[in-house]
Amino acid sequence: MDKAALQEKVDRVAKKREFLVQLLEKPNLGTLRLDVSQALEELDELLEEYKATFPQDPTN
Repeated sequence: MDKAALQEKVDRVAKKREFLVQLLEKPNLGTLRLDVSQALEELDELLEEYKATFPQDPTN
C-alpha cells in the first residue's frame, strides 16, 4: 500500500470520529456508552500514532 492510499484510508476513518462523538451525546445509550467511549479513545490513540509515525510534510 502506498503512502497516498494509506493517508486516504486514515482520513476516511478520522471523518467517522464525529459520528462516534454524536452517538456519545445520545441519552439512551445505556451500557453502550462505555463501548463508544472506548472506541473514541482507541481511535484518537491510533490517529496520534499515525501522525507520529508519518508526520505531515509542511510543503503539502
